[in-house]
Formats: sequence, C-alpha cells, structure tokens
Amino acid sequence: MKRPNALPLFLSQHSLIALLIAMLPTSAWAMPAELAASVADVLVWVVILIVPIGAIYLFWKVHILPEIIAEKNHHPQKNAIQVLCLLSLFFGGLLWPIAWLWAFTKPVSYKMAYGTDKHDDYFLKPDGEHANKPMDLAVVEDEMLLLKEKMDGLNKKRELILSKQESNVIGAENA
Repeated sequence: MKRPNALPLFLSQHSLIALLIAMLPTSAWAMPAELAASVADVLVWVVILIVPIGAIYLFWKVHILPEIIAEKNHHPQKNAIQVLCLLSLFFGGLLWPIAWLWAFTKPVSYKMAYGTDKHDDYFLKPDGEHANKPMDLAVVEDEMLLLKEKMDGLNKKRELILSKQESNVIGAENA
C-alpha cells in the first residue's frame, strides 16, 4: 500500500528547495543617487504633464463616440446627439449614456412625421446617388429602393413556399 505524502501539494520538495534558496542572503543592487534623482524628475514631469493630457484626450474620444455612430448610421437626429455629447463633456459625462442609447435607436415616429429615417445630409451628398435631385424626390426614390428590395425578398420567399408545396404534392402522389 502506498503511503500518502505528508506535505501538502503546494509544499513539495522542489518548492521547499526554492524557498530556502530565496532566503539566502544576497547583495542588493541600487542606482546611484544622481541617476535615481534624474529618473524621479522625469517621472514627475510625465505624471504632471503627459498623463492628464492623455486622460483628457481619452475622455473626449469616448464622449464623441455616440456622434460618430449617429453619423455612420445616418441618424436623422444626429445634430441633437452631437449637442448632447457636447453637453455631456461639460457635465462630467452624466448625459453620455443617453447620447449612446439615442445614437443606436431607430426613430420610428420621426419617419412617420417626416417621411424618412435618415438625416438630410444623406440625401445631399454631392457625389452620392441623389446628387442633383430635390430633397423630396431623393426621399421618395430611397423609399422606392427599399420597397423594391422588400418585394424581391417576398418573391423569393413565395418561390420557396411554392417549391415546398410542389415537393409535398409529388411526395404524396408517389406514396
């Protein structure tokens, strides 16, 4: 019969030897006093100047994220989100979560009221597909494009249903 080890797992023979070697006296290494003082001076200037500038830059970049997301998604209320981001900078970030959520929402009532769910800049791009068209016409054409895409999807779904019905009819006739 095998005798169980009396030492716990973390106190194996190898760890005990390493512990004894670590407790042996050794000589300490230290920097010369002039070098330590110059390193300390450099660290003080880094902490006083560079760290606050970096923190302010990071704070600013995080606070304009909702504005960037709203522009990327052509949010119709992106100007209001931009103002909320600026206000959030002055109020210490308290309004930032509201701007973040607002940038990701799809304003349904806005589309019902104004006929589109995109910002006017989306239709006024000089090199875009609605370059030289009036705003109303650009909105209608965009809506027609979305409806055509939806109709294509519905036609594909219809063809799939019809093909399933035909395969069920053929399967019933063979049985």
